[in-house]
Amino acid sequence: MLNIEIVSDIVCPWCFIGTRRLATAIAQVRTTHPDFVCRKIWRPFFLNPDTPPQGEPYLPFLIEKFGSRERVESIFAHVRNAGQAYALDYAFEKIQVRANTLQAHRLIALAQTDGADATPLVDALFAAQFQHGRNVGDRGELLAIATACGYPAEAVRVFLAGDDNTLEVRALEREGRRLGINMVPTFILDGRRIIVGAEDPAVLAAGIREVLAAQK
Repeated sequence: MLNIEIVSDIVCPWCFIGTRRLATAIAQVRTTHPDFVCRKIWRPFFLNPDTPPQGEPYLPFLIEKFGSRERVESIFAHVRNAGQAYALDYAFEKIQVRANTLQAHRLIALAQTDGADATPLVDALFAAQFQHGRNVGDRGELLAIATACGYPAEAVRVFLAGDDNTLEVRALEREGRRLGINMVPTFILDGRRIIVGAEDPAVLAAGIREVLAAQK
């Protein structure tokens, strides 16, 4: 069993691609290690830590950040081209809100209770953000997404209405930054090998194989 920690943020378009590149890398590893088993652990990162709790208009923020509408559209095109190889169709034009992702990270942490796999929920959150333009900072939207993934609606509603695990999520995010993580996605393999960025699957697969060899 190999733990793969994935430091990411739901509003990071490259993190969505990173999930697909990791899945491809795992498939590649299994061609030489057919019994390979891993556990994905999702760790929080706030790509835009200054985002207001209620969010703010998406496109104006990006234009201010990158300097022009033309530059933003160029970035969108680059991401779309990269996503096509993994059947990811980005719909940036649907995104209206630059979301604060604290609540989404709280929900992911809840889904990982007792070592459960939160990957289906994470995939649904990325799809909601980048393919459907839903506000992944809104508690009502998060409730609907979690319910569609099979989580009990009332339990999730009560959880999102409170602040359980908020301090823990913030502490985990700060811990990542103390470790020097300032770019996402970042992959931590077995706590010893760090790969930064949505790297090519071959790079991720090579890293996994290195860690497996070191375990022997």
